[in-house]
Amino acid sequence: MKPFKFKQFEIQQSADVFRVGTDGVLLGALANIDLAGNVLEIGTGTGLVSLMLAQRNSEANFLGIDINEEAVNLTKINFENSPFKLRLKNIFQDFKTFETEEKFDCIVSNPPYFEESSSDKDKIARQTVELSFQQLISKSSQLLSANGIFSVIIPFEIGENFIEITRENQLFLNRKINIYGIETSKVKRLILEFSLHEKTPNESDFIIEKSPRKYSDQYLELTKEFHVFKE
Repeated sequence: MKPFKFKQFEIQQSADVFRVGTDGVLLGALANIDLAGNVLEIGTGTGLVSLMLAQRNSEANFLGIDINEEAVNLTKINFENSPFKLRLKNIFQDFKTFETEEKFDCIVSNPPYFEESSSDKDKIARQTVELSFQQLISKSSQLLSANGIFSVIIPFEIGENFIEITRENQLFLNRKINIYGIETSKVKRLILEFSLHEKTPNESDFIIEKSPRKYSDQYLELTKEFHVFKE
């Protein structure tokens, strides 16, 4: 499978690991990373999100974990070949049993969100087989620093349920970005950010395409430091 080339790094891909996709790119470009000193990514896949965040924050250190050993090996290659390699580390680890005394200023995840089904396609990366929302949120709330931010991208349809579970775990919605696939369509994804502090959430809209296969000016501006766009 061909590598995916970005301006400052390259992503080696595999048929057995969830590939580079728009969800990961959006999370990597929009997650609040400005004040973070140490970052945890849950479910690294290819390492895309951590690499984008490392490009955006030149001081932060990153730890990625994944339960898929092949994904971990692929991420190690992509981290090692990047200009940010000294600040990037990843491990083969089940998040449910992950133990550390460290607290993280940013926890980020593009989590599995489909209910378990008979399909084996990207089963661990796409289906809530190994990690439920309750497990993801409960553990993240324990690992978040006092002023830390927990950032996810999920389908719109499951947003209210996700927000309810975070509230039960004393994490409060601070920021909500409604992601539209095409300008005239319904909301497709949500980027949600939570902290331990309750406040009035900031809500905004983001449009990926102004028409089919035609990126919006908003998307082009957001990703101009990452994507290599053909003229």
